[in-house]
Amino acid sequence: MTAKTIYAAGLMAALLAGCGERDVKLVGEREPIRDTAAAFVNQSAPLSLIAARSNDSWTHRNGSAGHTIAHPALGQSLTQAFSVTIGEGDSRRARITSAPVVANSAVYTLDARSQVTATATSGVPLWSVNIAPRSDNLSDASGGGIATDGNTIFVTTGFGELTALDASTGAEVWTQDLDAPGTSAPTVRDGLVYVVARNSAAWALDASNGRIKWQLNGAPSVGNFAGGAGAAVSGDIAVFPFPSGEVVATFPEGGTRRWQTVLSGERPGNAAGLIKDIAGDPVIDGGRIYVGNFGGQIAALDAFSGDRIWTLNEGALGPVWPAGNALFMLNDKREVVRLNAADGTAVWRIALPAPDLTSSNRQRAVTAYFGPVLAGGRLIVTASDGQIRQFDPTSGALIGADEIAGGAASAPVVAGNTLYVISKTGQLVAFR
Repeated sequence: MTAKTIYAAGLMAALLAGCGERDVKLVGEREPIRDTAAAFVNQSAPLSLIAARSNDSWTHRNGSAGHTIAHPALGQSLTQAFSVTIGEGDSRRARITSAPVVANSAVYTLDARSQVTATATSGVPLWSVNIAPRSDNLSDASGGGIATDGNTIFVTTGFGELTALDASTGAEVWTQDLDAPGTSAPTVRDGLVYVVARNSAAWALDASNGRIKWQLNGAPSVGNFAGGAGAAVSGDIAVFPFPSGEVVATFPEGGTRRWQTVLSGERPGNAAGLIKDIAGDPVIDGGRIYVGNFGGQIAALDAFSGDRIWTLNEGALGPVWPAGNALFMLNDKREVVRLNAADGTAVWRIALPAPDLTSSNRQRAVTAYFGPVLAGGRLIVTASDGQIRQFDPTSGALIGADEIAGGAASAPVVAGNTLYVISKTGQLVAFR
């Protein structure tokens, strides 16, 4: 018998002998490996809301260039006023990624194939134009966003262009190549248009002619969120969200950096939670900026210094909605959440319907949720399952639901006491 054979036999004997030994119980206090904290309990809390008032326009996501708007007026019961076609709806290769904007008694929309349409608030079609480049064979490119200053419509597309259109006629004013898909919505204020492209480049352009005023580069990222978040601008601050999770604040004139920070939180145990892209557009509310990523972090920042006021482990599907002492949001766990604006603690959480995982078509089983918008004293969330849900902002209780044929493809928009939403089938639907 060789030495190697003797060694192997001895090792096997030792292992077999070890298998027969009784387990040794270690002394000491045993701690659970899972979080056993008490279950969260919803609370009903007073809400300091200003009186609802009618607004004639809704020019950007959440209503303004700063992504916040005062309490819009909206009737207590919703009745469909009209439904008109605005172009192509959702398909396997293309998606609607932009909510409508409203100005000058017209609603401006972007379909899944780069068609921009103007519709009167009465439902009468005004004009329609397709801004996809004729020279490029990129028929599958989709996505983009839309904003307006009242005179001009600014549109980004998956073709990597920012186009300015005359709001009255739809005629092209200018087009700027962004060198990458510009799928986040543009922001326009005080003669400048701001946009963040998917290659982590931010642009400030002259609104009158499209010439570049200045540029800003963020860290590159490959884990990007479809659609992406757009810049928020108010007064002397412009805040840019980048796909890497970076948030950079600048002075609008010249682009000099004021401060920068990174949202790096992740939702453990969730593959989508690894995406650090900013999905909750920056919201400028007084001296604060609220911003959240898709993966699992939302923060309140001091607008002057960028210092963290508080941070919460919540993924954001869109911008928060500030209202008095509260913040409302949709998180990555299909919940409508009310937070305390002072410290970020949750007041209530309402679970939205989960996907039917037994369905043979998983794509259809998954429901997309959009919003929330606080209007007419209640919180409104649209969904691709064909429901417009309304919640009591004080308690989170579901207080009403209305149907939208085909399901929603955009967040709700409220202007002129009317709620507008785009359906998955490419319809602009108005409720009054």
